[in-house]
Amino acid sequence: MKTTSTIKTIIFDLGGVLIDWNPAYVYLDVFEGDQKKMQWFFDEICTMHWNENQDAGYPLAQATANLVKQFPEHENLIRMYYGRWEEMLGDSISGTVAILKKIIDNPNYSVVALTNWSAETFPIALKKFDFLHWFEGIVVSGTEQTRKPFYDIYQITLDRFKIDPKTAIFIDDNLRNIRGAEALGINGIQFTSPAQLANSLESYGISV
Repeated sequence: MKTTSTIKTIIFDLGGVLIDWNPAYVYLDVFEGDQKKMQWFFDEICTMHWNENQDAGYPLAQATANLVKQFPEHENLIRMYYGRWEEMLGDSISGTVAILKKIIDNPNYSVVALTNWSAETFPIALKKFDFLHWFEGIVVSGTEQTRKPFYDIYQITLDRFKIDPKTAIFIDDNLRNIRGAEALGINGIQFTSPAQLANSLESYGISV
């Protein structure tokens, strides 16, 4: 068992941990199953860096217009990214939702979420996934105008919910975001699967 202070707060990421979101659900069909062409499009046109700007609050319509101006020959493909965004939203990751429920039901813990997500699309997720209403609160990057792994969004989360970082665990599938949390003294677990998460929580004395 890890020699840490008693854990009181669990902070969950959403996409990739509790919710399956993947633009390939749209574009693999558009590119007729050609993974190489699809990956080129994600690497060169609608990049993860471009999408993260919108996660940090940049307007979707303006971001789309800017990219179309830069790559007019790919206009239709670019407009699909947010035009068909809801189709990229898969199901919940049921094993993690079950873990979340057990932690929520345990009165020893406060449970909040910290997500990189556009404020314009997050209401769609709120309608689709009931478990998003279980949290004490959710910090949405697009609303805060900053995102993981930048310092400010972790500090906003700590301040808003009066969290002592030494008594908190942050769960995220992206190691970069875990490192960002650890820089503020928050314990981090990089998520790879529900089973791995359960084992990692057990090492902190949290049975799920």
